[in-house]
Amino acid sequence: MAKTQLNVRVDEDTARAARERALASGMSVNRYIEELVRRDLGELGQTFVDAAADFMKQYETVFAQEFGADREGRRRPVE
Repeated sequence: MAKTQLNVRVDEDTARAARERALASGMSVNRYIEELVRRDLGELGQTFVDAAADFMKQYETVFAQEFGADREGRRRPVE
């Protein structure tokens, strides 16, 4: 995968913490930041999926009544 340079300004305490955490994890600061972002994306993505599933579960009957679909999403005949 091609790499893109990203310049970020942080305060000295944050920079020091990033260096220390990266060293303790046995990786470069660059790799450490990449892992943080990837982990964050994964968690946010899963949070979205969980919230969407919860929403659909809560409003399943409302959608079925409004749109006439059974649990498998097939259209029911209009009564």
